[in-house]
Amino acid sequence: MWAVLGLLVGIFLGLIANFHIPPEYSKYVAIAILAALDSVVGAILASMQKTFDNKIFITGFFANAVLAAALTYLGNMLDVDISLAAIIVFGTRIFNNFATIRRLFFSRKRINVLEQKSGEEN
Repeated sequence: MWAVLGLLVGIFLGLIANFHIPPEYSKYVAIAILAALDSVVGAILASMQKTFDNKIFITGFFANAVLAAALTYLGNMLDVDISLAAIIVFGTRIFNNFATIRRLFFSRKRINVLEQKSGEEN
């Protein structure tokens, strides 16, 4: 729940702040945001599975963002677009985690409906 609230506050502040990112840094920021979003979606999934650990979330959030930006920088120095690999990996993880969240959500809804029907029959 806190991860979603933090994400919404961050989006709100980002829309209000009118902060400009120079074009030469936009690739690094985009990759860092993608890595951070991967951590947030992973935290939501862990919370639903009752395995959430705040230390793992905080360290993963910042470590993934810094590592992804550093790999993007290294790729630019070597004139290799490593950021594409990060986009593919983080994008795949985000979609897989979101699919798992969706399945968990609907399976819990189905269980609640079945329990309600069972309670009405008794």
